[in-house]
Order: sequence, then C-alpha cells, then structure tokens
Amino acid sequence: MEFIDYYKILGIAKNATADEIKKAYRKAARKFHPDLNPDNKEAEKNFKAVNEAHEVLSNPEKRKKYDEYGKDWKHADQFEQAKKQQSTQQTRQHSAQGGSQQGDFSDFFESMFGGQFSGASGGGRRTTSFKGEDFNAELHLGLKDVYITHKRTLTVNGKNIRITIPAGINNGQIIKISSQGGEGYNGGPKGDLYIKFIVENDSNFKLEGDNLYSNVNLDLYTAVLGGTILVDTFDSQVKVNVSPETQNGTKVKLKGKGFPVYKKDGAFGDLIITYQVEIPKQLSDREKELFNELSKLRSS
Repeated sequence: MEFIDYYKILGIAKNATADEIKKAYRKAARKFHPDLNPDNKEAEKNFKAVNEAHEVLSNPEKRKKYDEYGKDWKHADQFEQAKKQQSTQQTRQHSAQGGSQQGDFSDFFESMFGGQFSGASGGGRRTTSFKGEDFNAELHLGLKDVYITHKRTLTVNGKNIRITIPAGINNGQIIKISSQGGEGYNGGPKGDLYIKFIVENDSNFKLEGDNLYSNVNLDLYTAVLGGTILVDTFDSQVKVNVSPETQNGTKVKLKGKGFPVYKKDGAFGDLIITYQVEIPKQLSDREKELFNELSKLRSS
C-alpha cells in the first residue's frame, strides 16, 4: 500500500493544531469542491483526498496511529495486540526457563496473521501479510422497498458496488459482501464490506415477523347482515366475505397476504385484519324509529 502524506495534502506541519487542521481543510475543500470544478476529474480526486486527510488528522486517535505507523495505521490495533501478546509470551518463557528469551516480533506477528517468508532460510527477509480492513455501511430503506427483490448500486469509499437486496430483509439485519473492504497488507486478501439494513415502516400495516396486521372499518349493517367488502393488502385489494353477526374486534386471517419470507421465493406470511364496527352517526328520525322497533323486538 502506497504511503499517503495527509499533512502534505492539507499543506500543514506535522505539529499542526486542531484549529490549523480545520482551517486548512476548509480552504482545500473549497478549492477542489465539485460544484466549483464541474467535470474536473483531477479536482474530484483531490477533493476525496482532502476529505480523507481531514477524517484522519481531525480524529486524535486516528492521527496518533497514523503518526506512528504511517501507511499501516489502520492496522495499528493489530500491531499493538501482537506486541502485548509477544511480551506476555516472553515473560512466561523467561520465568519457565530461568533466563532471558529473545523473541522475534515478526515471527510472532506471522503466527497471528499468516505471514509469509521470502529469501533464503536464516538470512532472508520476512514479510507479513494479512487481511485488509473491513468496511461497515448502513442502508436506509422503506418497508415498500424490501417488499420485492431488487438490485441497487451503493457508493462505498468512492467505489460503486452493485448488490441484490432480497425481499423480506429485516430491520437491523447485516449482510457481508466479500472482498469489498480495504486493500490487504503486503499482498493479503481484501477486507469485507458489512451492510446493516435500517428498514423503516412507511406503510399503514404493522409488521411482526412475516405477518402484517391492520384494522378494517366495518359498517354496522354489513356486520349485522353479512356481505362482501374490499380489503387493502400490501400491494393490492382483495374481496373478503363478512359473516352475518360479526362482532367488533373480530380477527380474520388472510393466508399468504402478509410480508415476503426472507430468501424463500414465493413464501409470504399472513395478513391479520381486525374489524372495527362503526356505529352510524347523525341518524334521521326514521332511522331512530326503526332502531326503536328493533330494540322492542329484541326485548320482547
């Protein structure tokens, strides 16, 4: 991996303060901003480099790692972990053998991350290679977006990645796209890309598992006498027969009219509807008279 001098990109010294970094970033970002440099590929490249430099140098923890490890700063935690484990191992060996035990850091690091030899035995140069950094991203979608399987192009770290989003994917679910992360170290494999799906319910239905729930208003006369009504499903309408003397709060299951089951083509949950019987308002005198007659019939 080629070394990128973030200080040089922003035009600042290595001992620059946080305010100096911010000021330099704003100046450079304005200079190379795409809105001020339309169709200028070089300016677009510089703008990305400026943002990358600012992201690292404006973060004290990342800056410290970058200052110490240079181009390998993203693997600083792995280096530190290897050093600590080597130190612990050497201490144990020293105690067990009653003497000093000189260890080779590269030997130990290789055992952890799969290093490879180059050169002759005993005099050759040893290099270490290991997997690149994993990337993490979030994708925000509506419930309607994940009702059907579809393809979508994502831009991650300036790279366009075409993915297929299966119908029925759940809120909070994470999928792995292999080898779409950072470049490996010394010829090691690329890292992976992990995408977390944030699915917001933008419908009138309640979703639990693969089942959908909704309330359906039912007029008093249909509830009492029965009949046929149209009910909204997630993507259409269906006719539903209402039984005579249907009570308020009655639940009816419409099989297979729910949400798609993740990675099971053609499989759907159920739609459970709850009837909300509506009492008529603003009755005419004649209607009141008829209800009185009905009341007398029921009480006789």
